[in-house]
Amino acid sequence: MSYEMNELLDLVVEQNASDLHLQVGQPPTLRISGSMTPIEGPNLTPADTEKLMLSITPDSHISNVKLNGGSDFGFAFADKARFRVSVLKAKGNYGLVLRQIPYKMFGLRDIGLPDKIRELLYRPRGLILVTGPTGSGKSTTLASMINYINEHRDGHIITIEDPIEYYHNHKRCVVTQREIGSDVPSFAEAIRRALRQDPDIILVGEMRDLETIEAAISAAETGHLVFGTLHTNSAAKTIDRIVDAFPANMKDMIRTQLASSVQAVISQVLCKKIGGGRIAGYEIMVTTTSIASLIRENKTFRIPSDIQTGANLGMITMDTHLMSLVNRELITPDEAVEKAQDPTLMREKLLATGVKLQEL
Repeated sequence: MSYEMNELLDLVVEQNASDLHLQVGQPPTLRISGSMTPIEGPNLTPADTEKLMLSITPDSHISNVKLNGGSDFGFAFADKARFRVSVLKAKGNYGLVLRQIPYKMFGLRDIGLPDKIRELLYRPRGLILVTGPTGSGKSTTLASMINYINEHRDGHIITIEDPIEYYHNHKRCVVTQREIGSDVPSFAEAIRRALRQDPDIILVGEMRDLETIEAAISAAETGHLVFGTLHTNSAAKTIDRIVDAFPANMKDMIRTQLASSVQAVISQVLCKKIGGGRIAGYEIMVTTTSIASLIRENKTFRIPSDIQTGANLGMITMDTHLMSLVNRELITPDEAVEKAQDPTLMREKLLATGVKLQEL
């Protein structure tokens, strides 16, 4: 039996899988509702994965794989879906991981964000960060926010991505989408160039190094609304991660800059939903005068208590949101414990309500 890429991608779309894994020594495997599900069929051979890789990988990326052992790119599968592809080499063989990017844009309510978040999207300047582990839905959240702005504001949106995932049509805004590698050499360089291109909103796909972080903060300070992502799991840790990226003699200055530029931090995780599918759990911090002071004074450990008292501004802690998902019977108590920022306290709270949990 020979596997064909088009047939495998059709299966991904039909099963609404988030990912397709192609590795030598196992059958093609789908991630469905967070669980790995091998399809029925023989194990992939080195020849299989090489053929499947060559069927979708542009020549420029093939040379990159041979030179660097991997490459990332995006491509469209007819009119059914887009995929973000990561080609890799493991034990000398080719492997692929394909992430499905639906064409459909989700509304802010569809992804569970409170209406208060909309108010942030009308702000003329500042930094809005969406954070979480790999595969937590950050790209989907950012795409939903950009789409909302595109439909409700006018202006010039510039997105800088590696690779481009969601495609945005021109609606009320002019949208310029630039891809690292093919359109511009790096995130930092793209931000610097963007400032000469009359932007109102800039999306930075990943703030992965000091130069990019510095450029993003500078853009936010000079009158632009900047969106970015980091791999952190809370607002406090996000601020700390940014500050820690700078040398000691710059930390106080960066705290001051962040205190004035950060508008909000949205940290998220994806949870397995009862009945199938997945749903996001959120922590939402909106910067207030009090939180700005905590950032400036290096007291980020106090941010969670400010979030707890900021419900009227749309703020919520991750564990409070996870508990609400349990109460609405959208996720299981065990899933809430697994994804909680304080699993011990979450476990105690759930047990106090009479809920049965798996034994540790």
